[in-house]
Amino acid sequence: MAAVYEHAPRAQQSSEAARRLYEELPEHLRHSDGTPDYLRMMLSTHLYDLARQTPLQPASRLSTRLGCEVLLKREDMQPVFSFKLRGAYNMMRQLDDTRKWKGVIACSAGNHAQGVAMSGAHLSIPCTIVMPRGTPSIKWENVERLGAKVVFHGANFDEAKAESMRLAEAHGLTMIPPFDHPLVIAGQGTIGVEICSQTDMAHVDAVFCAVGGGGLLSGVASYIKRVAPPHVKVIGVETYDADAMAQSLEAGRRVEISEVGLFSDGTAVRLVGDECFRLCSELVDGVVRVSNDEICAAVKDVFEDMRAITEPAGALAVAGMKRYCASLGAGVQGKRFVAVVSGANMNFSRLRFVSERAEVGEKREAIFSVTIPDRPGSFLTLNQHVYPRNVTEFSYRHSGTSDANIIMSFLLNGTVPAAEANPVVATDRPPASGAALRDLEIQGVLQALEQEGFRATDISENEFVKTHGRYLIGGREQPPHERIFRFIFPERPGALQRFLECLDGGWNISLFHFRYEGGDVARVLAGVQVPPETEAAFMHFLTRLGYAYIEETHNPLYQQYLLGSS
Repeated sequence: MAAVYEHAPRAQQSSEAARRLYEELPEHLRHSDGTPDYLRMMLSTHLYDLARQTPLQPASRLSTRLGCEVLLKREDMQPVFSFKLRGAYNMMRQLDDTRKWKGVIACSAGNHAQGVAMSGAHLSIPCTIVMPRGTPSIKWENVERLGAKVVFHGANFDEAKAESMRLAEAHGLTMIPPFDHPLVIAGQGTIGVEICSQTDMAHVDAVFCAVGGGGLLSGVASYIKRVAPPHVKVIGVETYDADAMAQSLEAGRRVEISEVGLFSDGTAVRLVGDECFRLCSELVDGVVRVSNDEICAAVKDVFEDMRAITEPAGALAVAGMKRYCASLGAGVQGKRFVAVVSGANMNFSRLRFVSERAEVGEKREAIFSVTIPDRPGSFLTLNQHVYPRNVTEFSYRHSGTSDANIIMSFLLNGTVPAAEANPVVATDRPPASGAALRDLEIQGVLQALEQEGFRATDISENEFVKTHGRYLIGGREQPPHERIFRFIFPERPGALQRFLECLDGGWNISLFHFRYEGGDVARVLAGVQVPPETEAAFMHFLTRLGYAYIEETHNPLYQQYLLGSS
């Protein structure tokens, strides 16, 4: 499937269910054909006694890298750290007194729940939020803190939603949907109103919005397509494994996908909203699909420019904008793009994964599988062809064969290695950029390794390796005279090179695991075969090396998992 889907807007008839929703709106908020007048609805909203007008900020670092001007709409700065507050509050404040007195209900495990809860607290409306069992405590505790009643039901969102509908019917509660209601769409659309007032839209080429159910995208498009110059595109962004809107636009009807990826949990929707689809079909110019790695890279981009950490869905629009820029090539020069940073409710436990995958998503890290002769000096030779690039991971375990199988990763430095195996000196090939330069650099390193007789493969796009394989250091045979040490390396280029050069005295490495952690130091686990007659020389090597170390030869977990001892 294409990463960038260009959509030709086409009119869609409103469904019967949508028309019933229209009838709930005041007559002055509807067109003569009965459809909502979204422009009037958005311009007449009164949200700012609770919601905030968020800033539109330039992303200078990202702009420089992409060669265009990037502006970020900071919805992560809302009181609940998400744009969802706008839609929930807009709908709830317009309920009649009877509905307010009876209370409202919503089904959500995340940002919508917090938006409803805060709105209820502000308007003195009783709120019930149905959440699946197993919802992380950081989410349901914050909903309770805001004054809402939390009901846990079911193992997944669909079961929780069914229970919320049952409770709404049984107790006369008003359902506050996360996206598929004209008042919710209009509330989200106030983001478009603010964007148009915060920058000269005559110089904006496209606005990018994350897509889950489609409330944000349809709302923003409803305003921008009425007010901004006609050249301004509105583009949705989805993940490859949750692209219900892209599939629906391509098919000309709503398509329910069987399974959705959960990394970008804020946009993990199997079926887009009915009214949302109608509006997007008529107004949206396209949808960009991105990978999880690209989202991780976008989280890093936002952090580097704004010093703010977004959730995966919050950075989705930025990832899509970057992918769109890549598709334009040199045509991106001089353009101006707006990306909506939609939320920052990041689970702390995800930060490690995001950090690990960001460089891969940015195409700045390469992962290699390399087979070298299992003899002293081979590691040093291998590293010489990578140095001075920063090694981010190195995994190896002795397996009792004549070859050593290694998984290693390193950061690309934008140079093309020369044929004579000097990685610092570039060839006389013409300059390249982006993916072309990455491919040239990787091919240069691979060719240099092959000239040494090493077998090397680029496995950067292998999901099994990225998720699991790179952390496995198999092999349980005990090499003779093996000793295990934990080292603390200074985190700087050349630290690994110095270790290997100092070790180059006849000792064989039987295990090596190194991971870049982004701090001042790197932690290394190394196994070295030290015959008894070389004990004194080896201790002198450790002293001369000068790196902090702890011997782990007798650690029971080493005995159990790397030797097979019980």
